Amino acid sequence: MLKTVDKNILLASDHNGVSLKHELKWILHEEGYNPIDLGPYNSRTVDYVDYANQLSTIIHNKEIERGILICGTGVGMSIAANRFKNVRAALIHNLDSAPKCREHNNSNVLCLGSWISTTQNAREILEKWLDTPFGEGRHVKRVEKISDHKPETVVFTNGIFDLLHKGHLEVLNFAKSLGDKLVVGINSDKATKELKGPERPVNNEEDRKNILSSLSVVDEVIIFDNIKSEFIINDINPDIVVKGGEFTADEVRKRDNIPNHIDIKVAPLLDKVTYSTTKVIEKVRENVRS
Repeated sequence: MLKTVDKNILLASDHNGVSLKHELKWILHEEGYNPIDLGPYNSRTVDYVDYANQLSTIIHNKEIERGILICGTGVGMSIAANRFKNVRAALIHNLDSAPKCREHNNSNVLCLGSWISTTQNAREILEKWLDTPFGEGRHVKRVEKISDHKPETVVFTNGIFDLLHKGHLEVLNFAKSLGDKLVVGINSDKATKELKGPERPVNNEEDRKNILSSLSVVDEVIIFDNIKSEFIINDINPDIVVKGGEFTADEVRKRDNIPNHIDIKVAPLLDKVTYSTTKVIEKVRENVRS
């Protein structure tokens, strides 16, 4: 099996693909690759979209070059992955297509169906996919056209972002993966006090803006005085609004009165943990008292 420059290979699946993912992980390991398993790790029912989003976000941000997604047929994974810019996911069920999707399309995500491919068949597909370089030449301009002619997609998310934590970063990375420009709205100090009480924020609005602006995924930060985001959303008129996983899209649209032409995406809670600045502050206070 030919070794690529980047030895890291991402793997993710749904519950139907866990067994095949496990087999391919060991095959990659034996061949000198560094397989990175994003889960799941058992056969308990999960939503394939969450794992496709997680892997595709990493590929989109160019942190790792290639990945493998597995579900029952591979169809759902390929549809979900190809929503992301910089992701070229190919659903492969036969040996003839595996090298072609690399040579002609520069595929960087391989999608497989555990109900369709045996372990041996999947191994042969994987080997051909990894062994085949991008053909370049006439194929370069064709692959470039996949992304070059997309209109700029503006994504908006908002919050207080007082003490930046892992939950914030997951939402911001997910939001950026959905578009070309990420605009982040932060509540002003005045609005934060109305929402959280007189002792908040810990960091003033300018400090919070500067911290967020330093992140590579954030393109613009806007401070707004309202406790609701309805008015700033209307001013920006983004293509997509992103909220944390503790909300549903319908709840967000109704609460913030978001027009129907704006898409709403809910960032998945990948480790099923709800992060909270308020909880962080409470924990610090408890430690100080003890």
